[in-house]
Amino acid sequence: MFPRFPKKPCMRRPLSALALVALVALTGSCELDGASKKRAEASRNAASSGARPRTNLPMPPVASSHGGGATPGATPRGAWTQLDGRRAGLEDLRGQVVVLDFWATYCPPCRDEIPHLVRLQKEFGPKGFQVIGLNVGGREDRPKVPDFVREYGIQYQLAEPDDETVRLFLADNSAIPQTFVLDRRGRLVRHFVGYDEEVASELEQAITDALAEKAD
Repeated sequence: MFPRFPKKPCMRRPLSALALVALVALTGSCELDGASKKRAEASRNAASSGARPRTNLPMPPVASSHGGGATPGATPRGAWTQLDGRRAGLEDLRGQVVVLDFWATYCPPCRDEIPHLVRLQKEFGPKGFQVIGLNVGGREDRPKVPDFVREYGIQYQLAEPDDETVRLFLADNSAIPQTFVLDRRGRLVRHFVGYDEEVASELEQAITDALAEKAD
């Protein structure tokens, strides 16, 4: 299966060039919630180049990841450091259905997705399901995570991914959120870039399907 991108909404009336520029500038300044000018400029450039809606860009150096990429049907390896300093990885979760969610606190669609992930963890956790939220916001973002956890009531695992894990999963596309569903055998079965209602529905269906299958 291929990555699922949220569809770009159609506008009923064409905007003038001046109005469009103003709209993009206003959206960037509001949605980024005080993020750096560099991230704001990156978001505006992505919007003007035809990027899909409901994504944002992580801070450097995450955006410099290159090559490879986890492909559907593969059994990728990945590792991370949890908030309490302990090391963990996909090998530790074999036998469970896993969602890896690459996110940052300043990313509006990431914030939209988190309540859904919280609900999914609560609903499906007893059936052998685990969400791992991997923060790719960089050094500037990491100190904000504890307050973010309290604000959103996050009860699933949060961690900082190894550089190799970022390179493996994000490859040449550093837009966030990116959400990966792995089955009980550790195989990648779905990959979503961005977040909207359609992605939410397909993500939940992918998790349900993966939970219905038994591991070897």
